[in-house]
Amino acid sequence: MPIVNRLAEYQDEVAAWRHDLHRHPEILYDVHRTAASVAERLESFGVDEVVTGLGRTGVVGVIRGRRGEATRTIGLRADMDALPLTEITGKPYASTIPGKMHACGHDGHTAMLLGAAKYLAETRNFDGTAVVIFQPAEEGGGGGKAMIEDGLMDRFGIDEVYGMHNMPGLDIGKFAIRTGPIMAATDEFNFVIAGRGAHAAKPHSSIDPIVIGAHLVQAMQTIVSRSVDPLESVVVSVTKFNAGEAHNIIPQEAFLGGTVRTLTSEMRDLAETRIREIAAGIAAVYGARIEVDYDRNYPVTVNHDANTAFAADVAAEVVGADRVDRAVAPMMGGEDFSYMLEKRPGAFIFIGNGDSAGLHNPAYDFNDEALPIGASYWVRLVETSLAPA
Repeated sequence: MPIVNRLAEYQDEVAAWRHDLHRHPEILYDVHRTAASVAERLESFGVDEVVTGLGRTGVVGVIRGRRGEATRTIGLRADMDALPLTEITGKPYASTIPGKMHACGHDGHTAMLLGAAKYLAETRNFDGTAVVIFQPAEEGGGGGKAMIEDGLMDRFGIDEVYGMHNMPGLDIGKFAIRTGPIMAATDEFNFVIAGRGAHAAKPHSSIDPIVIGAHLVQAMQTIVSRSVDPLESVVVSVTKFNAGEAHNIIPQEAFLGGTVRTLTSEMRDLAETRIREIAAGIAAVYGARIEVDYDRNYPVTVNHDANTAFAADVAAEVVGADRVDRAVAPMMGGEDFSYMLEKRPGAFIFIGNGDSAGLHNPAYDFNDEALPIGASYWVRLVETSLAPA
């Protein structure tokens, strides 16, 4: 079953929806225009139910198949939010809002799922229920978790759930997926190093938080090189180091921050433990006080085995078996679809975006050629999973 002809026919319409979203990017939970546009389109498609305000600004559409008595329900999720970034693409539909742009392709994700929803509402060639989920605040706000806490899974009786994200560098017309961990947990840490300030000419009377911070940065690199099994994947990155205001003053405090990326709960625990131990040890050595604030953010995105095999099979029906990578390497970026996969079985798949700029790059743009491919995947996923007996 290749790309759905009907979806190919209205590719230009779906692209126009995306371009409209791209011109008007919104961040985190402040996606009111986007959510209203999504809800309005779902209503126009004639879906059975449209619910707004789930997870603050999320939108859910319910589409029932031909046989209302069927009880199985499948959830399909797209993210709606943009990034705080200034666009440099020069596209005619470039962002009209300074400092905001769709640099991760969520406009494309939303458009693909809208295209699939339109088709499914027209044809209803399945038994059971398809629930289309449009989520806010994927980019660091935990919108997926907020929707779950608002009753997403139980309220709509979702049995399994699927997500999709574009991948720059992967050819158009290709998919990539794997069982088990596919994206990393994304934890954050912050240190406040409290030392003793002094004149720069009298360093012996100080407890220098800059020197202490430098040692802390170096010591944390040994977590990966000396505390972690070389066959495991862990990233520890210090991304902030702020201290001092003048050339002739050793400051009182220094502030450090960064991120930890892991693919298993064991490595996640190990990294946090070692960070706290290293901070305590260095503080003791230098006679300083180091406060550690460690925040566990998105968990590991873990694909369920049976659902991953099913998703890969469906993708192969759309583009061909040789164009589906079933063992793509895990990525150390994070994804809050992980919260949904903790609650229900399912799978997260990557769709090719071709030779584009990378994600979170000001020159990035979603490739419209992927729209009918992704929408066809969603449609075939529903029609295959909920095939009439």
